[in-house]
Amino acid sequence: MPVIINPFDASGYTLAEMTQAINILPNVYTRLGEMGLFRFEGVTQRSVIIEQAEGVLNLLPTVPLGGPATVANRDTRSMRSFTVPWIPHDDVITPQDIQGVRGFAVADAADPLATTMERKLTRMRVKHAQTREYMEVNALRGIVKDGAGVTLYNYFTEFGLAQLQVDFTLGTAATNVQGKVRDVLRKVETELKGETMTGVLALVSPEYFDKLISHVKVEEAYKYYSSTGAQPLREDTRRRFPFAGIIFEEYNATVTLATGATETLIPAGEGIAFALGTLDTFVTYGAPANLIKTVNTVGLPIYARQIARPDGSAIEVKTEASVLPVNKRPRMAVRIFSSN
Repeated sequence: MPVIINPFDASGYTLAEMTQAINILPNVYTRLGEMGLFRFEGVTQRSVIIEQAEGVLNLLPTVPLGGPATVANRDTRSMRSFTVPWIPHDDVITPQDIQGVRGFAVADAADPLATTMERKLTRMRVKHAQTREYMEVNALRGIVKDGAGVTLYNYFTEFGLAQLQVDFTLGTAATNVQGKVRDVLRKVETELKGETMTGVLALVSPEYFDKLISHVKVEEAYKYYSSTGAQPLREDTRRRFPFAGIIFEEYNATVTLATGATETLIPAGEGIAFALGTLDTFVTYGAPANLIKTVNTVGLPIYARQIARPDGSAIEVKTEASVLPVNKRPRMAVRIFSSN
C-alpha cells in the first residue's frame, strides 16, 4: 500500500521546502503579475520609511556601518513610516482529505499526502495572488487597501500630492479624443522625473472601453484596427486597442473581498494610464515572515509551513505574505474618465 510521508521527521517538508514550493506555483488571475509591472523587493524589517521629494517616493537606503548618513529633507512632512501589511491564510489537512486520494506517481510510490498538500497550496497561492493583484492595482492609483477593502494608506494624502486626471468627455461628439490622449501622454512624460519608459498602457473598465470605441472620432480607427491588425476571427479585439499613442486595454476583473462583498479592480467608467518599461517606479516590498527563524532575513513573496496537531487529528497548513506595493511616482499614473 502507498506510504504516507511523515512531514515532521527528517525527511518531511521543512519551512524552506514548503516556502519554495508555494513560490514556484504558477500565478493565476493576475494581469499585473503577468506583465511583471511591480518588481518584488524583499526587506528585512516589518516597516519601511518612504521619503517624498519632488513627487517621487523612495525608500531610505542602507549605508555601510560608519558611513555617511543620508540627509533628510527639512520638511518632516515629506517622510513617513509605513507598516508592511501582514496577510496570513491557513488551511488544514484532515484524514478525510487524504483517504482514497491517489498520488501522481506509480501506485507503489504514490504519496496521497503530497498530492493533497499540493492542491491545498495551489488554492492558497491563488488567493494570495488575487490579494496581491488587488493591492497592486490600487497602488497604481496611489492607495494601499487590504483584502477587506479598507484603505490603509493613501500616498496622495500622506505626502500632500494631487492625483492627475483627464476627463475625456466621450459623451460629446465634438470632443477631440486625440487631444485628450496627447494630454495624458504629456502628463505621464512630465512625471517620469528621470525614469525611462517604452510606452503607455491604460487599463480601463468595460464601460469606458465601449464609450471610447463608439465615439465618432474613434470609431473608424477602431473598425480599421479590428478588421486588419487584430485579426478579429481569431482574437478578442475588445481587449486591446492602440490609439494615438496609448494602448487601451479592457480590464474586467472582479474580486471577492474578505467581507464577502465584490469589487471591480477598475471602477466603472474609469481607467488608469501609466508608463510601461520603467526601471524602478513600481515596487512591491516584502517583509520576512512572522517567525523567529526569519527575523532579520530578506522577505520573500509568500511563506508556507505546516504544524501537526498534538492529537494527530490533522495537519495545519499555514501561509503568510507581508507585502506593500508602492508606485514611486503616483502622479505618473493618470486617472482617465468620462463625465458624460
